[in-house]
Parts: sequence; structure tokens; C-alpha cells
Amino acid sequence: MTTYETMSFHLETERLILRPWAESDAAEFCALLSERGKGTTTVEHIRTSIAELLTATASTGIALLPIQRRDEGDFIGYCGLIIGRSTVEEPEIAYELFQRVHGRGYATEAASAVLDAAIATGRKRLWSTVGTWNTPSLRVLEKIGFERDHVSMEDNGEVVWLTRSLQ
Repeated sequence: MTTYETMSFHLETERLILRPWAESDAAEFCALLSERGKGTTTVEHIRTSIAELLTATASTGIALLPIQRRDEGDFIGYCGLIIGRSTVEEPEIAYELFQRVHGRGYATEAASAVLDAAIATGRKRLWSTVGTWNTPSLRVLEKIGFERDHVSMEDNGEVVWLTRSLQ
């Protein structure tokens, strides 16, 4: 089995800081997830989810990281690597941002930083899975070099599987 370097859990870009989760992120994380329109979850449940994310990070060496704007200091979403529908050897890049900050290039900026962090771990390839309806997310992935691999049918509709070689 190939071993990989641990991903950097502190990433900075011109406008953003990606850092490890804190319990204080729970309320904002809860608000972000409620934007999906599938009901709301409790802050207590989100605190448990944050603890689970931190535990997974400790065992896998990859992380989903909160994004905050450098100047404003506010939590605007998350971006990072997850196992998701893939593997620890070829993880998925995932991101979600508040609707109020969509269209400003933050997702592309954060995803580019995570891509660089993934390359530094020594991995060969990343995946991403996105609903076919999610044109903005597909555009972000295209901008950072992902290519369509295939489409699958899932309970919630069609999903595009994309890959990005890290060579």
C-alpha cells in the first residue's frame, strides 16, 4: 500500500483562509446545510458531525476544511478532500458555499488551494461527483482541470463523475 503525506490543514489564498474545524463553526455550518432546502439539523448534531470529521481527518490524513474570508473573517463554506464515493488513495474534492457568496470565484480559489494540497500529498488522481443540474460546480471543476469520466443514475438524479490527474 502506498503511503501519502498528510494534507496541509491550513491553506491560504489571496482572499481566503482554509483551516481546521472548531466547535464554534457549528451554527454557521448548520445554516449552510439548511440552504440545501432539505430541512434543518440541530447545532448539536452538527457538533457531532464536526467531531466525526476531525476523527476521519486524523485517520485518513485528508480533510474537509472551513473557508473564511481573509478580510471579513466570516465563515462562507467548506472545501477539501473526502472519501465520499471514492477512496483514500483517490479522494473526492468537495465544496459548498453560502449562496450569498456565489459567483465571486471563492469556490474556484478554495478548490485550487485544495488541489495544490492534494498534489503535495503524493496522490495521483482526484475525483469529484456533482449533480448534472449543478452547472456552477461543474464550471469550477472545469476551471481547475477536471474532466468528465462518466455519468451515473442515483436516487437524487444524474451524477457526473469527474477526474483530475495530479501528475
